[in-house]
Amino acid sequence: MTPEIREVTPGGFETEAHYYPRVPNAQLHPLVKSFLHLGNERIATRYCHLHPEANAEAVHRVLATVPKHFRWAGADLFHVTNDKGVRRNVVVETNSCPSGQKSMPLRTEQEEDGGYRVLLERSFLPALRAARNVPKGCLAVLADKNPMETTGYAHALADLTGETVLHVTLPKDGWESIARWTDRVLEVKVGDEWRPVRAAFRYVTQKPWTRIPPLTRTFIYNPVIVCLAGGRNKLLAAKAYDLMNAEVKQDGLSIQTPETIWDVALQEVPMWVERMGGVAVVKNPYSNAGQGVYTITRKAELDAFMAVDHDYERFIVQGLVGNLQWTSRTRGSRLYHVGTVPDRNQRIFVADFRFMVGTNEEGFFPVSLYARRARLPLADTLSGDDDSWGMLGTNLSIKNVDGFSTEPTRLMLFDQRDFNRLGLGIDDLTEAYIQTCLSVLAVDAMAQRLRSSKGGFKARLFRTLNPDPALADEVMS
Repeated sequence: MTPEIREVTPGGFETEAHYYPRVPNAQLHPLVKSFLHLGNERIATRYCHLHPEANAEAVHRVLATVPKHFRWAGADLFHVTNDKGVRRNVVVETNSCPSGQKSMPLRTEQEEDGGYRVLLERSFLPALRAARNVPKGCLAVLADKNPMETTGYAHALADLTGETVLHVTLPKDGWESIARWTDRVLEVKVGDEWRPVRAAFRYVTQKPWTRIPPLTRTFIYNPVIVCLAGGRNKLLAAKAYDLMNAEVKQDGLSIQTPETIWDVALQEVPMWVERMGGVAVVKNPYSNAGQGVYTITRKAELDAFMAVDHDYERFIVQGLVGNLQWTSRTRGSRLYHVGTVPDRNQRIFVADFRFMVGTNEEGFFPVSLYARRARLPLADTLSGDDDSWGMLGTNLSIKNVDGFSTEPTRLMLFDQRDFNRLGLGIDDLTEAYIQTCLSVLAVDAMAQRLRSSKGGFKARLFRTLNPDPALADEVMS
């Protein structure tokens, strides 16, 4: 991927260019469509009916809260159960700048730009209008992967505003040739002219803090402080969830996650894996798109992880959700995947699902949903040469020499065909939505802690909360 700027003018949105090929003709599942039209009041009422321990006022308040920084997010969730058959949806991670629009069937055939328009019209543009001290300049979409989706946002934004929108590709290397920061205002080079940017929709996901300061005068949606606070930082996300759970425990609420051990030095990893029964997940906390995640189910996989030349000094060790006979031993219940409905060959596959949400002055609203399954079926027992990542890894992104490619054959749409294979119901979607909103608020609260009263980034506090010098040295000042 090379640095590039494209001028996108109104009237150029083409459905086929911004969705996976089978999405435009897919029919959204009636149950999913029904859920999307419920509204927060009815969703909260249903959740409280299912969870009598929850304080109704607190649930309604969660859905009506407007995050200060984290306005757009996607939570990845596992549908799991325990050995007593108690099912739940657990949050694996919460993503700032999440993908998902290209995988979401259209709500109506007339709205060809679907969720692209929904998010921009209901969240991005209202947030921009409410922002203070925004500099003069143009509109931009910033990207470092996923051109199918990012160009879709650029075309939809141009249509909504009637302006030319710049689609700016900012790879990790060489981006300085087309972009610079002047007094925290983004300027991009179009021809021989440096143009200031008043607002940017950001889909820069690979170490975005190396190209964009945490807080800027240019309105960035979402600002990079969100990534550092947990949106692209699994270590700080775990701490944010823990702080949020302490706050909402009195209301009968909690963010459900696998047990997570943070601030783990490389030499400590084997000890924590052993504590979890020799079965665990080890993560580079700052990677995404399925990179830097290691499933450990036997000594050979642990040895392979220890032999890697890692960029950072700290890791997180998390309870692995496997099958009933091979899953992590954690403080809470042993969790294992519900998985897909068995196919004709009686095979069950691990699947996760992405719940994308936006926010505006009224609080949260759902935007899009999709699921992904693993490459290999879930085994009842493990042998010495089983590929645990093949059975548990669900991310569609594949990193290669030229950047990222995808495996859309493992994509599961929330349409009339695929959704039934997931075994989810409207109550599962209700719980997943509440879990997503809670996780977003947790990360947003952490972002607020990292912002000073004068609008600056608390670098010293960040280094204390995230004691990894290699990461701290990457963050732009």
